[in-house]
Amino acid sequence: MELSVTDISMKVIIGFFLLFFITKLLGKTTINQLTPFDFVSAVVLSELLGNGIYEKNVHIMYIFYTVFLWGFLLVIVEKMLLRYKGARGFWEGNPSIIVRDGKIDRDQLKKNRMNINQLLSLLRQSEIFSIREVAYAILETNGSISILKKNPYQKVTNQDLNLPDQPVFLSTTVIMDGVVLEDNVKALGFDQTWLNNQLAANGIQHSQDVLYADWINNEGIYIIPYN
Repeated sequence: MELSVTDISMKVIIGFFLLFFITKLLGKTTINQLTPFDFVSAVVLSELLGNGIYEKNVHIMYIFYTVFLWGFLLVIVEKMLLRYKGARGFWEGNPSIIVRDGKIDRDQLKKNRMNINQLLSLLRQSEIFSIREVAYAILETNGSISILKKNPYQKVTNQDLNLPDQPVFLSTTVIMDGVVLEDNVKALGFDQTWLNNQLAANGIQHSQDVLYADWINNEGIYIIPYN
């Protein structure tokens, strides 16, 4: 007996909301923050759901139970890692110092199954094109690299030039895709009249003609029109 469109649709809908619920439960984690265990867990979870959808002998309740159980185990592990610091090294691993005092630690490279080419590639992705610029490099548990440059290669700061610190302001989007974000405008302490005046000063009559616009207190409004 073949699966009907109704059966497949029901399984997909249930699986969709189960994955959404588990994702919300686990919290926000970007792709570059995923540990190897997180990645494997996501693959296994998708395989469990995918196989269950197209297997005619698997009832919807079995899909619900399997995905829910796997998600429950992931939540338990996450809670355990938050509570017990000692368990984090076992599950997620520990950062490794692969460059120390400007010298490559070959033992750490071997331990992490990394060669020189891979190290240089990670450095280039961080806009470092010579190992001579690096004082320390730490391989994080998610595979990314954190770098502390040697003093001659570090960026110049205001303190180095004895310049006074300037206040820093966060940009606020006021128009996106031709739609005025009224809550953001109000949060800035302005209103629609103020926004219309800002647009008119830049030769724009209607907010619908604006693809994107934001406001920074010390710089003013920045507008990208559709044309």
